[in-house]
Amino acid sequence: MSQPTIRAALEAALASLAPAIDTAWQNVPYTPVTGRPYQAAYLLPAAPHNYSMGDGSRQERGIFQVSLMYPPGQGTATAGARAEMIAALFHRGASFTKNDVTVQIERTPEIADGREDGDRWMVPVKIRYFCNL
Repeated sequence: MSQPTIRAALEAALASLAPAIDTAWQNVPYTPVTGRPYQAAYLLPAAPHNYSMGDGSRQERGIFQVSLMYPPGQGTATAGARAEMIAALFHRGASFTKNDVTVQIERTPEIADGREDGDRWMVPVKIRYFCNL
C-alpha cells in the first residue's frame, strides 16, 4: 500500500506550509469561500518502474499537483508568491518520510502560467516525485 503512504507524506508537507490557506484534498468535500484563496492537491501516480522481472524493488513515480485558486481581479503577485513558497518547500532533492516510506522530489517544481478557471485565477504547481520501494 505505497500510494496512500506517498500521498500522506506529500500532503503532510503541504499542510505544514505557513501561512496556511484552505486546502481541497482529493475526494474530501470542500466548498470554496467567496473571496478567499485555496489550494487543491492532487496525487497523479505514473506507471511504476520495475528494475527486474522478480518481486524485488520497484520505483513509484508521479506528479503531486497543487492548483492555487485565487479570487479574480487581484493581480498575479499573491498567487505567484504562494507558488514560489510551494516550489521552495518541494525543491529538487527534498525528501519527505511517512512510516518507512521516503518520497523524494526529482526535479525543480514546474510553476505554470496562471489562467482563469471559473470564478478563480488558477496557478498550477507540478511536483515530480519518486519513491524507491
